[in-house]
Amino acid sequence: MHTFLTRGNAILAYTLSVSACLTFCCFLSTVFNNYKTEASIKTVKIFVKNVPDYSASREKNDLGFLTFNVQTDLTSLFNWNVKQLFIYAIAEYETDYNSINQIILWDKIILRGDNAVLDFKNLNTKYYFWDDGNGLRGNKNISLYLSWNVVPNAGLLPSVNAIGRHNFAFPSEYTTFRV
Repeated sequence: MHTFLTRGNAILAYTLSVSACLTFCCFLSTVFNNYKTEASIKTVKIFVKNVPDYSASREKNDLGFLTFNVQTDLTSLFNWNVKQLFIYAIAEYETDYNSINQIILWDKIILRGDNAVLDFKNLNTKYYFWDDGNGLRGNKNISLYLSWNVVPNAGLLPSVNAIGRHNFAFPSEYTTFRV
């Protein structure tokens, strides 16, 4: 005869095996979905200031300020396996010291069931656009685009870049007034 614990262990092991198999089938059902969509992002105001870096060598570094508009419809990205979207705006540029600089300027979390149509005007950056040096003033090739992470119930965590970029330039003179 089997004891109560042996039977309980067999039931638990069988239940976990079936749950793991069903979770893997859930992952397979959405792993090949395309999570790309178009997004429009445009800058409205652009300033650059030269401010001291108080944390290190007290040298002056560039600090960029910008406001931007975002328009996109992300409702097609949601399916039964998507829990939420983590959306963020990235600025990418090149300086003399670094071939690629990437800075996250703004982010937002959209849960399933929330309004996934974004139409924001005159958004300020949520995080500082700080360059470790003087690479922003007069930089004419800065690219701004949206990216998102699809947070699933089961499966991979894809990072997707939106279709559409906005290139802009910082002014060649520093701003002297308060922003």
